[in-house]
Amino acid sequence: MDLCLLYEELVHRKTDFNRMVDVFRSIQNNDNYVILGAFKDNQLIGSLMGIICQDLVGECKPFMVIENVIVSRLARRQGGGQKLMAEIERIAKDRDCYYIILVSGGQRKDAHEFYARLGYKEEEVQGYRKHIYK
Repeated sequence: MDLCLLYEELVHRKTDFNRMVDVFRSIQNNDNYVILGAFKDNQLIGSLMGIICQDLVGECKPFMVIENVIVSRLARRQGGGQKLMAEIERIAKDRDCYYIILVSGGQRKDAHEFYARLGYKEEEVQGYRKHIYK
């Protein structure tokens, strides 16, 4: 249930707990999905998900997409986010990923500064999203 609360903090709406459990079960045995948690005093304070994608271009090396990065506003600037990012980067390297992609909402200025401190560069790309649900 703690993960639902973190996601609510991230997206400002409730996450369907039962559906989240179903989806988690469906991906937990898929080696291309990595879900990490950061804990303090046995409480979940942060999480992220990495997805390893196969590529058909150039050397055909995989790359990683990072999604759902959240550290509770009550636990920020205490190292949890850095540890999560360091671990997902280690996993990406171990899996021979060529690069990591992450996107962050334009309003999340503190997150942008955090990513920059970790060496992520803002690149000249244009991102697009189309919501296809009702």
